[in-house]
Amino acid sequence: MSYGRSGQSDRIWDVIECTGVCMLTTQFAGGLRARPLEPRPDRDARIIWFLTDARSAKGQEVAAEHDVALIFIDQAERTYLSVTARAHELDDRAKAAEIWRASDRLWWAGPEDPNLRVLRVTPLLAEFWDEPSSKAGEYFEFVKAMLGAGKPNLGENRKVSLRLR
Repeated sequence: MSYGRSGQSDRIWDVIECTGVCMLTTQFAGGLRARPLEPRPDRDARIIWFLTDARSAKGQEVAAEHDVALIFIDQAERTYLSVTARAHELDDRAKAAEIWRASDRLWWAGPEDPNLRVLRVTPLLAEFWDEPSSKAGEYFEFVKAMLGAGKPNLGENRKVSLRLR
C-alpha cells in the first residue's frame, strides 16, 4: 500500500478512532509504566483526550515528564500504531462533560466528580505497521522465506510526523 502524506495522516487517525482502548506509557522514577485507557480523539484539533482520575499516579508522572507513548492495535485491520506525544493533565469540567460517555459512570459519579481529570495528548510522531491482510498470507510469507526466497514480507512500516499544534 502506498499513501500520500495526507493519506498517511488520515490512516493514523483512522486507527486511533477505531481503537476502543490503547496503552498509555508514562515515565516515573523507576522507569516506564503502561496502562490501558479509552481514547477520545479529535482529528480536527489533532488531539487525543482521555478521562483519568486525580488519585492515580498518571497525573504526577505527566506533570514531571510530559512525553508519553500511546500504542494502538487494530486487530481487524492487523495494524499496529505507536504514537509519541506530549501530555498535560487538566481540571476541565467543560471538556470532561463534552467527552463524557455513559460507561464512564463505572469510575466517576459524573463530569462534575472532583476526582475526574482530563488528559490532553498532542501527537508528535507516529509509526505504524500494516501486516498482510490474512493469516494465510502471513504463513505463505514464512514458508516462502524458509524455502530460501528471502525474508518474509510481513507488511509495511511507515513513520509519519504529525504537526505539533
